[in-house]
Amino acid sequence: MSTIVWGGNLEAGCKSNTPGRRVIHMSLNKVVKTSVRNLVEFVLRSGDLSAAFTGSSRMVEGSKIHRKIQQAQGSEYEPEVSLAIVVERPDVNLQISGRADGIITTKDGTGNKQVTIDEIKSVTDELDEIQEDYNPLHWAQAKCYAYMYAIQQGLPKISVRISYCQVASLEMKIFEKVYSVGELSDFFESLITQYALWAKRLGDWIEVRNVSAQLLQFPFPEFRHSQRQLAVAVYTTLTKGRKLFAQAPTGTGKTMATIFPAVKALGLGQVEKLFFLTAKTVTRELAEEAFARLRQGGLQCKTLTLTAKDKTCFMPGAACTPEECQYAKGYYDRINLALNDCWHLEAFTRETIEQVARDHRLCPFELSLDLALWADIVICDYNYVFDPRVYLKRFFCENNDQYCFLVDEAHNLVDRARDMFSAEITKQSFLDLKKSIKHELPRLAKAADKINSYMLKAGKLCVEKSAVGEADYYVAAVLPAEVLPQLRKFMELAEKWLAKNEQTSFREELLELYFKVNAFLRTSELYDERYVTYCEKLEKDVKLKLFCVNPSELLRQAVKRGRAAIFFSATLTPLAYFSEILGGEEEDGKIAVPSPFSHDNLGLLVADTISTTYKMRQQTYEAIVDSITAAIGVKKGNYLVFLPSYRYMEEVCQRFSSKNPSTRVIRQMGEMTEAERAEFLQHFSDDNAATLVGFAVLGGIFGEGIDLTGERLVGAIIVGVGLPKICLEREIVRQWFDKTNRQGFEYAYVYPGMNKVLQAAGRVIRTEQDRGLILLIDARFSQPRYRRLFPPEWRGAVNAKSVTTIADKAKMFWLKR
Repeated sequence: MSTIVWGGNLEAGCKSNTPGRRVIHMSLNKVVKTSVRNLVEFVLRSGDLSAAFTGSSRMVEGSKIHRKIQQAQGSEYEPEVSLAIVVERPDVNLQISGRADGIITTKDGTGNKQVTIDEIKSVTDELDEIQEDYNPLHWAQAKCYAYMYAIQQGLPKISVRISYCQVASLEMKIFEKVYSVGELSDFFESLITQYALWAKRLGDWIEVRNVSAQLLQFPFPEFRHSQRQLAVAVYTTLTKGRKLFAQAPTGTGKTMATIFPAVKALGLGQVEKLFFLTAKTVTRELAEEAFARLRQGGLQCKTLTLTAKDKTCFMPGAACTPEECQYAKGYYDRINLALNDCWHLEAFTRETIEQVARDHRLCPFELSLDLALWADIVICDYNYVFDPRVYLKRFFCENNDQYCFLVDEAHNLVDRARDMFSAEITKQSFLDLKKSIKHELPRLAKAADKINSYMLKAGKLCVEKSAVGEADYYVAAVLPAEVLPQLRKFMELAEKWLAKNEQTSFREELLELYFKVNAFLRTSELYDERYVTYCEKLEKDVKLKLFCVNPSELLRQAVKRGRAAIFFSATLTPLAYFSEILGGEEEDGKIAVPSPFSHDNLGLLVADTISTTYKMRQQTYEAIVDSITAAIGVKKGNYLVFLPSYRYMEEVCQRFSSKNPSTRVIRQMGEMTEAERAEFLQHFSDDNAATLVGFAVLGGIFGEGIDLTGERLVGAIIVGVGLPKICLEREIVRQWFDKTNRQGFEYAYVYPGMNKVLQAAGRVIRTEQDRGLILLIDARFSQPRYRRLFPPEWRGAVNAKSVTTIADKAKMFWLKR
């Protein structure tokens, strides 16, 4: 909701822990910033939280409809006008900003200038149901813009217009009022007076936070050499407002090397809010632990962890309406009291948020979103910043704030981004819905049937275009323009019915399909040369997908929602590839820091006489079992064995257990719960009396993000080069990049595969005291295209041509001190 700007020349904060180097910067001019929309909503909101259907236009901020209306106006209409005003008060200064949808400037009969502020609102209700008092917040927002513009231009009076547009028919209904600047001033001042108490509290807090950040010392006795390199690069990037792509080997301490300088930049006013973005729960927990450690060192900051709505809901299965959910009824009447009561807290974890939500009878997910506006650091999934469907519009739509994005395990973002920017529909979903609604909603059923017929024809075309013996599909580099009008008609009819918010047996089915169609149409607006369309026949079903092959440009645009971004991982290999595919530009930074550990701590063996390609797997079981046995037989301890698939893993695990009955064996199971994952890792104790061998899938849940230090893990055996399974989308990626840069196989298979290998290997050496053995099994590890992806600390790799050599080399490593 609010952020703060600090003035003055501030010294960089990423320094060593040298005594006497503390610098405190007290601010005399602090300005608390908020948007018009957030100001109005915070002060005036009341009543129930309702997830009643509001139509696609509301979900996408009505941008498309707004543009149509704005473009249809004459030359006197100026669209999307940015406005800002600073209100000086004895206790706090407020900067209020936002964008008016339109400003209309005309002249009356006497030649005097007349100005009208236009606020466009998209609605799904029929226009005859829209009256002047339809939504007081709409008037409040427009009146704020009118006051700001009138003050800026010295106008004695100004008109305010609310233009309601019905999303299905695009018909308009307009209400207009004229206000004197005095009337608007009284209204605006009443909002500021009510908001000022919170702004003062926020301003005081940020001053405390910033001083604590400036005094903060690095939370360990000293930086590791490569850790200092990374921290300095991060701080420099934040001060310049750029992007940085950073590879830092496992054990560098990259989480703290990014968070610590970012906190320093926050305290010195270089950035205004941090977003720590990650794909996995375990890395979110590591971020929480890092901030907890900084608090122990004196940092005062408010962190919030966003958890998905379906994981925190107190009433799963109930609709998010006051009729069905007690936590939605009266939500806005209780939210400010809850915010007041928990203001003293600093770490808003999932558990904390749920407890506050229960105490105040609030929806925990909505509470977390409201708290995020006041938090200094938001820890969340990638999609809250990058996904066009769910990104946090309350942060990124109106303000151009100085946000910093710390993108952890950034190698995972490539495939996630492709998913975020793609969309698909299936034939069966329309056929099923048609059957469900044919009696109650015949017009909508007819629209669904037309799309079903189109998909049926597309399925037949798949069969015609496919070669003998190949899968049934076709790929095109153009939009499926023929179906788009049918989908828009479906949307129009669905919106009209859904807006009534009637509860029926088919409502959820219709709502789910509506969202998919909405995503498909939205994605069609993003469609360019980086997309392809493919249609695939799947038994009785047909899938039509707009597939984003290269997400670089869309990621580049998304990052502009903030000031700076750090993409970091232990495995951004090769760095140039990840910089390109994640939206890097020529002026952005790249850094690959060396491993902080002695190369002598790692024993790397390569069994390159065994081929683990899919065709050869059945012939390699015994050779792999013998190699594993040789690798673990020299030293008692805990080992992890990573294999390319569940089936391969289970077969090797069974054969290994039969051949080594005295060795304790555990294996990864499919769809493990968080409790089961934790139990699996608990077996890796540093005081196990006998050797333990855990079998897991390469690239799976135990292949990255787990921290087994010391004797908890002494070795890893990695079978295969990690190539993703050949599938239609991987082949599309390969063919697309073959045409673009002739590196299709590398982009589609080699780079993602070697990232899995490097991540799995990174489980072994976690601290300066760790020593460990890694055995790579696959003939391809000796091929140049894979060898050149080995990190510098792997240059001492030893080829092991036989089981005897594996045992001998392993023994030599463990005897070496």
